[in-house]
Amino acid sequence: MAALVDLIEYQLKNAKALSILLSEETKAIAARESSKIESIAKDKMALIAQLQQTDQRLSQHQDIERLKSEPHLAQQVADIQSVILDCQQLNDINGQSLQRAQLSFNKLNNLMQQSHGKVGMTYNAGGQTHTLSTLGTNIKA
Repeated sequence: MAALVDLIEYQLKNAKALSILLSEETKAIAARESSKIESIAKDKMALIAQLQQTDQRLSQHQDIERLKSEPHLAQQVADIQSVILDCQQLNDINGQSLQRAQLSFNKLNNLMQQSHGKVGMTYNAGGQTHTLSTLGTNIKA
């Protein structure tokens, strides 16, 4: 079994890496770099999986009580929790930014469809506008 100190240090390293990655995501969202946002999302999921795996290993460690009894380890745990809380808040902000960007895109897309002519506009099952260029023009009677 891995040493408790090594697991805590690894957890702190991954938490800080996640924080940096979320800051990069914020910049990519502001710059509207969709390919970079997608790449960061994959990296973010990998880091979160590592954090969860290490957390599980820590919870099953035979010396887990040392995390509370030794001040140095307790401080590292507090540091990890602080970084993770900051990451959660930044992730929420990034998620809200992405939702606003998606709404803006949908509105722009609807405006573009409307500019093609309101005659052929209808709605799909999802409630989004859809323009049919042949609406009513292919009737044979």
